[in-house]
Amino acid sequence: MIGYHFKTQHSVRIAQLTDCHLLAAPEGMYQGVQPYHTLAAVLEAIKHSKLDALILTGDLTQDHSVASYQHYLALLAEFSLPVFWLPGNHDDSQLMSTLFQQAPFRPEKQLFAAGWQLLLLDSTGPTPAGYFPTTRLQSLQHQLQSDLRPCWLFAHHHPAPIGSSIDRHGWQDAEPFWQLLHQHTQVQGIAHGHCHHAYHRQLQGKNVVGCPATSVQFQQTGVWQTLAVGPQWCEWTFTDQGNFSVDFKRIMP
Repeated sequence: MIGYHFKTQHSVRIAQLTDCHLLAAPEGMYQGVQPYHTLAAVLEAIKHSKLDALILTGDLTQDHSVASYQHYLALLAEFSLPVFWLPGNHDDSQLMSTLFQQAPFRPEKQLFAAGWQLLLLDSTGPTPAGYFPTTRLQSLQHQLQSDLRPCWLFAHHHPAPIGSSIDRHGWQDAEPFWQLLHQHTQVQGIAHGHCHHAYHRQLQGKNVVGCPATSVQFQQTGVWQTLAVGPQWCEWTFTDQGNFSVDFKRIMP
């Protein structure tokens, strides 16, 4: 796998955006908001931040349309920093690969930043739930065995239940994945989208971070409900001292 190497520096700052759910029409509605405009507001807010990259962690589209992905090309045209991506259950991976071939988009899924290895995982499968079959496990194992620097993983699906209605579409058969993580102490944690909910907790000795959505958030209840409380995202900092931090950001409605 070809990796992307950030320039040598003491720290790297990355914005994680997820679950944007864009539609072909910019004025289209998703759960009571216009997702094109909520994403545009986030991009405007971070445009002048001293960021080194963006990571988009899936469900970039709601209607799977070419036009919805083309909005990203237009919205990010002014950004000079690299934009990395991985698919969610609403996405079309082949379409993304075809359309996201021009700057600032980058194809790499293995990033090297300030002494860290950041791995972008594909957790999608034939249903809305998360899947990580043997072939993906073997690839991840090879990457972790070949590089022992501190590591964070990024995926779309949450790797363990969070007590929400979204759990029925969570990561299926996650135990082999967790067994692999236990074998590699350099893995500090996994960040994901899918839940439309901001949280940071410890699970089985690893950090798990849920990145909130740029569109709407999900109520943490057994019955699916949404909250339009302003677009949200995460900002990460990784340092060459082996430290990391994550900040949850929000634009008030």
